[in-house]
Amino acid sequence: MSAPARPPLTLSVAPMMDWTDRHCRVFHRALTRRTLLYTEMVTTGAIIHGDRDRHLGFDAAEHPVALQLGGSDAAALAECARMGEDFGYDEINLNCGCPSDRVSSGSFGASLMGTPDTVARAVEAMRAATRLPVTVKHRIGIDDLDSYEHLTGFVQTVEAAGCDTFIVHARKAWLSGLSPKENREIPPLRYDVVRQLKADFPHLTVVLNGGVLTLDAAQDALAWADGVMIGRAAYHDPFILARADQDVFGESAPPVTRREAIEAFVPYVAAQLEAGQPLPRMMKHTLGLFAGQPGARHWKRTLSEQGYKPGAGLEVVRAALEGVPAEVLDARPGITAPQPA
Repeated sequence: MSAPARPPLTLSVAPMMDWTDRHCRVFHRALTRRTLLYTEMVTTGAIIHGDRDRHLGFDAAEHPVALQLGGSDAAALAECARMGEDFGYDEINLNCGCPSDRVSSGSFGASLMGTPDTVARAVEAMRAATRLPVTVKHRIGIDDLDSYEHLTGFVQTVEAAGCDTFIVHARKAWLSGLSPKENREIPPLRYDVVRQLKADFPHLTVVLNGGVLTLDAAQDALAWADGVMIGRAAYHDPFILARADQDVFGESAPPVTRREAIEAFVPYVAAQLEAGQPLPRMMKHTLGLFAGQPGARHWKRTLSEQGYKPGAGLEVVRAALEGVPAEVLDARPGITAPQPA
């Protein structure tokens, strides 16, 4: 049987703990059909010993969607990669970039950059267990292991195990002394390091992550990177994704409006409500949809105050929409003219 088609890596939304759950991904899919979406990091222990449907289940509308795994044991990662394929994911990604204390104490996440051989064994085992592409997301360095030589050694070791795609967060991580939030902000962004990595390894797929706040910035990076991953900007202001299919992927259909995005999301919300999920669990991911626009405060306040009441349903969504001006609800984002090749 032939391997599944590779998902597009040109633009993706980063895996973000507590944020990019299945509800968030369905909402993002209402804004962009082509952008690759990632799960939150799921640890191998949670999958193997926990509720697999809860940790791995997703809606078919989310495709293309990648599963990000956290772990360091090659056999466990291989087993989870196999399960990820069985559940229907399009890609398996290994987290070598998360700097949280809990992750580092478990000898995975960003700490894996200190043990490239461990990552190589994991990649080799995962590739043997699944037909899906296996990718690695990592930092440019950790603690005092922050030289370009260490970074290239890490990439070469992991490449030798069969990985050809590296998603690079363009900051180093301090595993002691900085919180995860500080590790996203204090170490300086070094796009020059990622750009040099692509120049030195032109045969590899190199995706830039870190500090990309707009589609315009993403397109600038695509002049030299194979792909760009947007993180918190896509969560706090998700409407930036509405132009992605046209500006990044060259689609001819017009981008969606905010009203159309909510209308596309509502059937999923209704089904989840019927299944017993509380309204805020889905709608919290939409709170930034009107960021910077008239009606944004009404939208957030209505969902936040009324959505948590017992039995809250779609009437709360309709009440929230009523406070947003029609010109905001129905505005289409501008389409940037395609750039010459």
